[in-house]
Amino acid sequence: MSDADLLSGFGRRKPLSVSEVNARVRNALEASFGELWVEGEISNYTRAASGHRYFTLKDERSQVRAVMFRGRGDAMRFEPENGMLVVVRAVLTVYEPRGEYQLNVLLLEPAGVGALQIAFEQLKKKLEAEGLFDPARKRPLPMLPRRLGIVTSPSGAAIRDILTVLRRRYPNIEVTIYPTLVQGDDAPPQIVEGIEALDRLGRFDAIIVTRGGGSMEDLWAFNDERVARAIAACRTPVISAVGHEIDFTIADFVADLRAPTPSAAAEIVVGRKEDLLEAVVGIERRMATAVSATLRQVRERLRANSPARILASTRAMMQTSSQRSDDLSRRLGLGMAALNDARNKQLARFATALEALSPLRALKRGYSIATLAGRTDPLTSIEGVEPGQELTLRLSDGSLDCGVNRVEKGEEN
Repeated sequence: MSDADLLSGFGRRKPLSVSEVNARVRNALEASFGELWVEGEISNYTRAASGHRYFTLKDERSQVRAVMFRGRGDAMRFEPENGMLVVVRAVLTVYEPRGEYQLNVLLLEPAGVGALQIAFEQLKKKLEAEGLFDPARKRPLPMLPRRLGIVTSPSGAAIRDILTVLRRRYPNIEVTIYPTLVQGDDAPPQIVEGIEALDRLGRFDAIIVTRGGGSMEDLWAFNDERVARAIAACRTPVISAVGHEIDFTIADFVADLRAPTPSAAAEIVVGRKEDLLEAVVGIERRMATAVSATLRQVRERLRANSPARILASTRAMMQTSSQRSDDLSRRLGLGMAALNDARNKQLARFATALEALSPLRALKRGYSIATLAGRTDPLTSIEGVEPGQELTLRLSDGSLDCGVNRVEKGEEN
């Protein structure tokens, strides 16, 4: 065929646009393959602001782009991660603006480990990092709880087990039941509402969140993040009693106390009362034993001491006390006499010393005391004395009135 023939053919046929080509390829792929189950490892995982999830599925030799739109992705129990091996149910299609084929993922499940288990581990890791499992934030139960709130199904086996234990062992406790669903998508918001409503009343000593046993999916309402955060925010101590002893939920880790079964939760609540009653009974026994021992000792003493012996012993004690009193009186008298003698001798010595220092003794030896007339203070110097003044001279046996004729200053020593 010549070039002219080729050109004439193009003129007779309308060409397709690129968009039309991509659209035809898309329709052909979707019609030919339908829905596929594909297994691969996630890489380049991103979650856009729109909520759509974009990633690549790969194996050791190839890779394919994939998208999971928001409506499908939000229904997942867990969040995919890079390196996770998954199985997807998808439609093979074409992203027309770029002409790239991709998988439109309708369902995504982890390969091997179940989706619920991965979701459980992811939430557990997240809340633990926030400190919601920290033992330091756990609150102890009160010693004697009087009012108990219970969040559970009113028709389930869990509430029957709890009430049976309480009626048998603690019949006077006040119980308030907040009825909720404990299974299914509608259960978590009802459980949250029950916890918050009982806590707002502020009258309960403890709140039990409970349900009976079941599969992991049956218990999933108690692995919900909303329930976990409601328990953490609750001001009233919370006991989690979900499933059987081997079952663990996120609520168990966040609660102030985990009970292995609903019955065990009731046992924990009433156990403190029994411990206290047992302690009181023990104290009563010890008191009774001590009183009995004291009475026995008193009886033995009364038997060993007849009235005559008691009278004789009392008389002997009185005689000894009387003799001791006499002895003390005699010793007191001797002590007072010796003290008076010592004081008299000391006064005599003081009198002799004062006599030796008396100025009257100096006057008997020829000395005199001169004072200005009308004054009593003795002259010790010629200062202030002038001729013509009158003096009084005190001698050992009297006094003389004299006049000053002349004042003469002597030599200084």
